[in-house]
Amino acid sequence: MNKFITLGILLVWNLGFSQEIAVLKYSGGGDWYANPTSLPNLVKFCNQNIKTKLNPKVNSVDVGSAELFLYPFVHMTGHGNVVFSNNDIQNLQNYLNSGGFLHIDDNYGMDEYIRKEIKKLFPNTALVEIPKTHTIFQTPYSFPNGLPKIHEHDNKQPQAYGVFIENRLAVLYTFECDLGDGWENQEVHNDPINVREKALKMGANILNYVFSN
Repeated sequence: MNKFITLGILLVWNLGFSQEIAVLKYSGGGDWYANPTSLPNLVKFCNQNIKTKLNPKVNSVDVGSAELFLYPFVHMTGHGNVVFSNNDIQNLQNYLNSGGFLHIDDNYGMDEYIRKEIKKLFPNTALVEIPKTHTIFQTPYSFPNGLPKIHEHDNKQPQAYGVFIENRLAVLYTFECDLGDGWENQEVHNDPINVREKALKMGANILNYVFSN
C-alpha cells in the first residue's frame, strides 16, 4: 500500500471518529468465522464500561486485502489450519509496522499451525511470553496473575505471547485461555457470569491498549 495512504488511515484512527474493529479472514481451512457473537459483545461491553466509541457492527476483513488498514485492531481465531500466502505476509507486515494490532486467540487446535505462520511473518523476531507486569494486564482492569483462564482445553496454564515492534506490542497471541469463547453469548457455552466478566474485562484491557498507545 502507498505509504501516504497508510499514514492517512493511521491519522484517521487517532481522530474522534467512531472506530471499527474486525475479524481476520484467512485461508487454510480453519474456521476463521468461529465465535460470531464474540466481538459484538466485547464492543458493547467496552462502549458501556470504558467509554470507547467503537462501531457495534463488526466486519470481517481478508488478511491480504488493502481494507485491512481500515481497522486498528483485528481479531483472529479458529480451531484448525492457517495458511498465509506471500501476499498475505507482506500485507500483514505492512499493516503491523504501520501501527496495526493483531490479536490471535487459539480456539483450541490452532496452535501448531499459527506458530509456523507467525514465524513466517516475523522470521527475525521472537514470539515471547508477555510479563504479568505489562500494562495490558493492569488497566483499566487489574489482572495481577496475567491472562485469565476461561476454558479448560488441555488444562494448562493460560499464556499470553507477543511480538513487539520498537517496544510496541503489535501481535498478541492468547493460548490455553480462549477469551473469544468467554465473549460469546452466555447461552453458547453456559459459562458462569464471573468467568465471562473476566474474559470481557481482559478484552477491554486489550482494546484499551490498542487505542491508547
